[in-house]
Amino acid sequence: MMNTRPLVAVVAAGAAVALAACGTPSSGGTSSDGGKFTVVWDMWASGESDVEALEAQLAIAREENPDIDIQLKHAPWDDYFTKLTTNLASGDVACVTSMNGQRLSGYHEAFLPLTEEELATAGIDPDDFAAGSFDIMSHDGTLYGIPYDVAAMLVYYNKDMFAETGTPEPEVGWTFDDFDAAAEGTTTDEHHGFGMSIGEFQWMSLPIARSGKQPVDESGALALDDPEFADAAEWYVDIADKGFGSVPPSAAETGWGEQEYQAGNVAMAIDGTWNAATYLGNEAGFDAGMVDLPSQDGEHLGLVLGSGYGISADCADKEAALKVLGSLVGEDAQNLIASSGRSYPARTSSQPLYFGSLDEGVRDEVEATFEAAFTGVQGQRSTDDWAQINEAMSPQIISVYTGDTTIGDVLGQTQQQFGE
Repeated sequence: MMNTRPLVAVVAAGAAVALAACGTPSSGGTSSDGGKFTVVWDMWASGESDVEALEAQLAIAREENPDIDIQLKHAPWDDYFTKLTTNLASGDVACVTSMNGQRLSGYHEAFLPLTEEELATAGIDPDDFAAGSFDIMSHDGTLYGIPYDVAAMLVYYNKDMFAETGTPEPEVGWTFDDFDAAAEGTTTDEHHGFGMSIGEFQWMSLPIARSGKQPVDESGALALDDPEFADAAEWYVDIADKGFGSVPPSAAETGWGEQEYQAGNVAMAIDGTWNAATYLGNEAGFDAGMVDLPSQDGEHLGLVLGSGYGISADCADKEAALKVLGSLVGEDAQNLIASSGRSYPARTSSQPLYFGSLDEGVRDEVEATFEAAFTGVQGQRSTDDWAQINEAMSPQIISVYTGDTTIGDVLGQTQQQFGE
């Protein structure tokens, strides 16, 4: 999907030079109209509906900050980080820049560290946000942004396939033994029980939950070869070896499992809470269900994920940018994204509106699943070259599925290449 030299590597190499030039007039400067300071908000948008949703949030920020000229720039998700890398190199980083939490480690030097003083200027009280959500926009213990949504990984399943095969549906609190039985029971001559993946969280989530270990340890060191994580990864690969998993045909199919699920071709797949509404209204027409990740010996480890907004480290008017940031994660803006069902907000007071946006028939199931999925979660730990690590592993995992290598060898070789 990407070239062999990931964007994060480019950023890491050039960040120190780029930061010296951040906050140029095109990303934030004094307007000639009335002397207002212009704050640019840079965000991704995949289509017209995304742009309309962003413009609705922009209207709220403008109303709350009449003395600031706020401008929205956007690019499709696939282009956004390419654009951000270019902006870093040219010193044109928007004063308010959106960031996906899983990519923060490679871009954190572009952002202003947020202390209690900055939060006060933005009017932000951390107690108003979901537990663990600030981990999303933190790196090495430093807060670089404020999350606007939170997410966790779920098991999505096709209720019709479970009914057709007479397999009991999974329930909140299920175990890995239950998962194994479901994958086997829903596999037929026509379809597999589970859609395998090579996407980072789509394939790592089950091994993390089963082992209770993240592939980066508490010190921030890469730990792909941790024996418990490696054993759990071997269990994951065995799903395909046993004939219960549909495997990606190539390294280009990073979203294979979830795509096969949405098309109605597999009974189960792993994906984030961000796709709950999409799967419930799938075009294939099947009855969709969802459940939290299974547990092992009564325990499982889930990660809190999401995205947020940060302030350019060299924005010319940080106070103005912080006020805009405060509005974008404020109650009105969070209520807006929640009530639309587009995103599960980080602000806890807004979260009930998300469930209220869903059809009454699925509302209780979704709320119970979300409650379980967000219980006891940890913030994701990553290294500065985490994106590069995942980029290197994806084609190798395809080789595991084809039997040309083992997952143990892939984890060990990647650990040797990138570990300290």
